[in-house]
Amino acid sequence: MNKGSLSKVYEPHAAEARWYQYWLDQDFFRAQDAGDKPQFSIVIPPPNVTGMLHMGHALNNVLQDIMTRFKRMQGYNALWMPGTDHAGIATQNVVEQELAREGLTRHDLGREKFIERVWLWKEKYGGVIINQLKRLGCSCDWSRERFTMDEGLSRAVREVFVRLYHDGLIYQGDYIVNWCPRCHTAISDLEVEYAEEPGFLWSIRYPYTDGSGDIVVATTRPETMLGDTAVAVSPNDPRYADKVGKEVILPLVNRIIPVIADDYVTMDFGSGAVKITPASDPNDFAIAGRHNLEIIKIMDGSAVINENGGRYQGQDRYVCRENVVKDLEKQGYLAGVEPYTRNIGQCYRCKTDVEPFVSKQWFVKIQPLAKAATAAVIKGKTRIIPSMWEATYFEWMSNIRDWCISRQIWWGHRIPVWYCDGCGQVIVSSDDPDRCPGCQNTALRQDEDVLDTWFSSALWPFSTLGWPDQTAALKTFYPTSLLVTGFDILFFWVARMMMMGLYVMKDVPFKDVYLHALVRDEQGDKMSKSKGNIIDPLQMIDKYGADPFRFTLAAFTAQGRDVRMSEERIEGYKYFVNKIWNAAKFSLMNLEDYPDDDQAGPDRAALSLPDRWILARLNRTVGEVIRGLDEYKFNEATGSLYQFVWHEFCDWYLELIKPVLYSRDQSTRRRATQQTLSQALRTILKLLHPFMPFLTEEIWQTAVADGASVMVSSYPEPDESLADEDAERRMGLIMDCITRIRNIRGEMNIAPSKKLRVVISAPDEALEGILNEGRDYIANLGNLETLTVGVNLAEPKGAAVGVVGAARVFVLMEGMIDVAAEKARLEKEWNRVAKDLSAVSRKLANSDFMDKAAEAVIRKEEQKYRDLREKHNVLEAAVKKLEAL
Repeated sequence: MNKGSLSKVYEPHAAEARWYQYWLDQDFFRAQDAGDKPQFSIVIPPPNVTGMLHMGHALNNVLQDIMTRFKRMQGYNALWMPGTDHAGIATQNVVEQELAREGLTRHDLGREKFIERVWLWKEKYGGVIINQLKRLGCSCDWSRERFTMDEGLSRAVREVFVRLYHDGLIYQGDYIVNWCPRCHTAISDLEVEYAEEPGFLWSIRYPYTDGSGDIVVATTRPETMLGDTAVAVSPNDPRYADKVGKEVILPLVNRIIPVIADDYVTMDFGSGAVKITPASDPNDFAIAGRHNLEIIKIMDGSAVINENGGRYQGQDRYVCRENVVKDLEKQGYLAGVEPYTRNIGQCYRCKTDVEPFVSKQWFVKIQPLAKAATAAVIKGKTRIIPSMWEATYFEWMSNIRDWCISRQIWWGHRIPVWYCDGCGQVIVSSDDPDRCPGCQNTALRQDEDVLDTWFSSALWPFSTLGWPDQTAALKTFYPTSLLVTGFDILFFWVARMMMMGLYVMKDVPFKDVYLHALVRDEQGDKMSKSKGNIIDPLQMIDKYGADPFRFTLAAFTAQGRDVRMSEERIEGYKYFVNKIWNAAKFSLMNLEDYPDDDQAGPDRAALSLPDRWILARLNRTVGEVIRGLDEYKFNEATGSLYQFVWHEFCDWYLELIKPVLYSRDQSTRRRATQQTLSQALRTILKLLHPFMPFLTEEIWQTAVADGASVMVSSYPEPDESLADEDAERRMGLIMDCITRIRNIRGEMNIAPSKKLRVVISAPDEALEGILNEGRDYIANLGNLETLTVGVNLAEPKGAAVGVVGAARVFVLMEGMIDVAAEKARLEKEWNRVAKDLSAVSRKLANSDFMDKAAEAVIRKEEQKYRDLREKHNVLEAAVKKLEAL
């Protein structure tokens, strides 16, 4: 059958480099823009050009590769579209840090030279993560690789902006936004990360202008009072019914401001009266609009107090806070202070505390777009999997705010808006204008801002396929079949792609969205450098190979559950790789005299019971794996494969057929078994390929003489002719008897080399017939000296008893063990385990230990308790069994 033999051990690194290059050379990853095959398409969530492969990337891309390879083998014209994201703020930060090491800033270079510098950095380092994805085995169509700022995508971005603008869906206005004082740019609500931090709640007296006393307001940010333009109370608060309409003096500033009533104010926060600072709080900004209040900005873009802050001008916001509190106390305005924990918004990139900031920004009017995107999911045009995320999607869509799309940085898609210095006309155009269409003036200024990175990412499913040109690829592959991404960017990216796809293409961007969970450590904790629990995918690939790593990720990916990862689990699947390798080596050695062209399938009449059984089990496994992948239940697909390959094919079938393979005088039966073994091995390799592409290709190229790749072979399909419940039932009974005999051997501490005498009593002749059919297998795999099978046989004296369904298994103990000595040994071990179990139980019952010990230590003790408890039960059962003898 084979073209050669497999080496003693599998060498993953050599195989990975060899076969990945082979696949590239053969163009196996390339999809066709047109053809008769059904299409399957998937766009990669483009990693940041600054990115390095982490566990989240690894999980996401392994799942995409599994689906792409699976569909390709099923005969689909499968496109996996690759690319990277320009990552505006992140990339600009990286290059600015590089400049800082040279003693420069971007302003020293100027905009044009700085952008050139970023492009140079991108060319040098931007391909790192792509090469890392290749090491993972990703079968993307690399001939189509895109970048969110390449020429075609830049054209698409401009075209969509212009369409939205002319449709009245993009506007510019003064608005309060989240501002990063470090990055000097607005960031969207979704780009703000919140962290609980301890602080204080200060109560401040604002005296009435008429001298009738004061009103006390509570605030967590006293420095912002410099920009107060009102004090607000609830219209339903009887305490302030006669105060609404009065005026108060703003302490430290001496500005006269009104007391107003607004439904936003709650009566149970602080004193029930709140300061209104429209330029420093989004809710206050909204109140200012309702009451026509003045908006006073007290900070510049670096969060430093400006000229509106009076004597505090030039102070950092937090320095100003300290000084304001001191001055309030000194002047008698501080009524009280108490500890108060609040959520602090931070920039997701640089972790600087975000400042609400009023500035002129560009926005997308989002409600009309959100309505269509919501309807598409309700109607089932796009499925969100797991479906539990649909409710979150709908809730967010119904409460969505207009999207601030302008960023005050230099790296990114510059907003396609120009201003005429002659007549002031605003020009919005897909192409750079050379003159004003109104006054023909050539003195035009382009808007300084760039678009939010997520704007170009929102166009990814159709811009990568050539839009705005009506390409063959766009016609073939849009809408795409599947999007695989993390639930954490459901709103950042998925929702926005839905909105833009429906707006531009009048169709959803993808039919299915599979949202996977986060990768955490084995305790369920988030991976972080500070905790020291990060697992580096590249180190795991270097140490164990790509295939065990890939299989581990898939095996622990259950819908709606975080992936708990540890190096030990990856190592465990390395043993699975070794098991497959050794099984393939054994198979090939015993197929050396089997003609490779004999692939018609074995003659059913010549098949032994183990042959029929393994083909039936294999056929059932094929159906389970396909169903698992079709339903995105990756853990179920891998679970079925692992169970079948390790426990049924390797542990049972190969052992069952060894006597037949080693015998040369049963030619008809031996040939049937060889045919079965060949068929099973090929099918296993095909089933495994999407999960373990390198290992399966290495074995396939040795096992199959036609020279073709396993990745372009046909994926197995269930075959009703192989279904055989009778063989499964018969073989199941025989295997259970063998297992029971082995268990008794282990429980009684009988050496594996010692041959046993066994009697099996069946309840009827039908069961007796099955046992007699399998007596050679029972005798061989149970290592028996004698085997007696009969109906309703009496229990022999001094026998260890096992029950298998309605049958009973008796292992004769006479001469096998010294019962007294073995009982004494077991009791000694049992007492030792009981002592250890008692010590651990006392420790876990100790409240002082449970309160003070680290969580990891407690978990370790709990696991120790479970292990000792199980061992204690096993020993107890063994002692009782000996007593019964």
